[in-house]
This record gives sequence, C-alpha cells and structure tokens, in this order.
Amino acid sequence: MTVSVPLVLVLGAVAWIAIKFMGVRLWVAVVIALFGFWLAHTGLAPSVESGTRSGVDSVNDQHD
Repeated sequence: MTVSVPLVLVLGAVAWIAIKFMGVRLWVAVVIALFGFWLAHTGLAPSVESGTRSGVDSVNDQHD
C-alpha cells in the first residue's frame, strides 16, 4: 500500500515538533520559513528543487 504525503506537511510537522518539544522559539521558525520563501525567488531555487527531488527520489527508490 502506498501512502502519499505532501512534503510541506512533513516539514510542518517537523517544525511543530521542534517548537513544541525541542524548545525552538516561534520567531526562529518564522525566520527560517521566510528565508525559504525568499530563497524560492532567487537563482538558487532550481538547485534547491533539484536537490530536494533527488533526495526524495532516493528515499522512495529504497522502499520500492
């Protein structure tokens, strides 16, 4: 059985766990989110996208 979970949902859960249980302050999480948002509008965005897809594909290939 295959379960498809959006990456943004997984990252949101990780952020919530970090804030709730690891003592990461909310403002730090907001700054990191804003950094990612603005990074998406730069020339580095295709490289980040490619690296993320490669990482997800390598994890998915291990479970096939």
